[in-house]
Amino acid sequence: MIKVRNYGQIWQKKSSYLFFYVSLFLSTVQRVRSFIFLSFNMDCLYAAVEMRDNPEWRNVPIAVGGNGPRSVLCTCNYKAREFGVRSAMPNARAKALCPELIIVNGRMSVYQQVSQQIRAIFLRYTDLIEPLSLDEAYLDVTDSPLFFGSATLIAEQIRRDIYNELNLTASAGIAPNKFLAKIASDENKPNGQCVVAPEDISTFVENLSLKKIPGIGPKTSEKLKAYGFESCADVRASSVAKLHTIVGKFANALFQRSFGIDDRALETSRVRKSLAIEKTMAEDIDSIEQCQVILLSLFSKLKLRLAKHDDRQISKQTVKIKFADFQQTTVDMQSKDCLEAIFIELFQKAMTRANNRKVRLIGLSLGFSEHNSIDNQSQLDLF
Repeated sequence: MIKVRNYGQIWQKKSSYLFFYVSLFLSTVQRVRSFIFLSFNMDCLYAAVEMRDNPEWRNVPIAVGGNGPRSVLCTCNYKAREFGVRSAMPNARAKALCPELIIVNGRMSVYQQVSQQIRAIFLRYTDLIEPLSLDEAYLDVTDSPLFFGSATLIAEQIRRDIYNELNLTASAGIAPNKFLAKIASDENKPNGQCVVAPEDISTFVENLSLKKIPGIGPKTSEKLKAYGFESCADVRASSVAKLHTIVGKFANALFQRSFGIDDRALETSRVRKSLAIEKTMAEDIDSIEQCQVILLSLFSKLKLRLAKHDDRQISKQTVKIKFADFQQTTVDMQSKDCLEAIFIELFQKAMTRANNRKVRLIGLSLGFSEHNSIDNQSQLDLF
C-alpha cells in the first residue's frame, strides 16, 4: 500500500515552528540585552486595608462589597477564601458558603490613598512603572544599580517597605518579561515572591494551565479544552493555524506565550480607552418603560463623567444588558458623540434578544479613539 503524506499538515506544523523561531530571533534582536521586570500584586488590598484599620476583623472572614440584595463581592480576605468565597460572587451565595462572613462597604478614597503611598515606595527604586490597577503594577529595574543590580533583593526590599510602612503585604514576580513576571507573582501568594530565570523559562511555562494566561477567560478556556488544549505544552505541540480557528487573532500571542515569549514594552503612561456606567436592578424587570427610565438616568450620569474627559474623541457607543439567567448581550455603533437617541436605538436592538427574559442589569459605555485625543499625553492615574 502506498502511503500518501499530508503535505498540508506537514507545512502547517513547520510554519508554526518557523513562526516561533522568527519570533524568538526578533525578540533577541529587539532587546539587545535582557530586561528585568517586577510584577507586584497586593494581597487582597481592599480587604487587607479594612483588617488593618479594624483589628477585630483580622482573624475572621470578611469581604468588601455592596449591601444590596443583588450586590456582588469586590474582594475578600484569605480566611473567607477557605470557605470557597471568591471575588465577583453574589452576596447571597457568599453568605451561604460562609454564614459568618462580614461584608463591609468599600472605601474607595482610602484605597486610592493607599495606592498612592505604594506608588511612592516604588518610585524610590525606579520611575519606570506601569500601573495596572490600584493594587497591581509592573516595574522595570533593568538598569537599577541598587543592591548590586539584584532584582530579587530589590523586590524583597520593596515588599519589606510596604509592610513596615503601611502594614500591608505584597507578592512579587521577577522575570525577563511582563507575562512571566505576572504569572510568577501569583506563585507564592500571599506575601511571597517567585523568580523565573532565563534558563528556567521553558520548564516554568511548559505545564502552565492556559487558564492562567492573561486574555484567556472561562469561556475561551472551555473552548480550548474542548479541542484538547489545557496547558502550554498542548499549544506547543499544535500550530498557529489550528489555534486561529479557535481563538482568532489571539492565536499568535497564545503560541508565543506557550514558549514564554512576550515582547511588550512597559507602558509608563496610559490613555483611557473607554468610559462606562451600569446598574444592577434590585429586582429583575420586564417593563420596557422601566428599562428606558433607568437607561436615561444612566445616560445623564455618563454625560457628567464624560465632562471630565473632554479631551477625548468618542468613537463608539455600546449598550450591555444582562438578563435574569445571567446571560448578557451587547450592541454597539460607531459614533463621534454621546447621543441619547443612539443609546435608545441600541437598547431596543438588544432587547430583541431577550426571548421573554427579565432584565437584571443595564450598562452604557463610550469607546474612545486611540489616535484622536486632544491631549495624546494624558495619563490615566491608577495609583
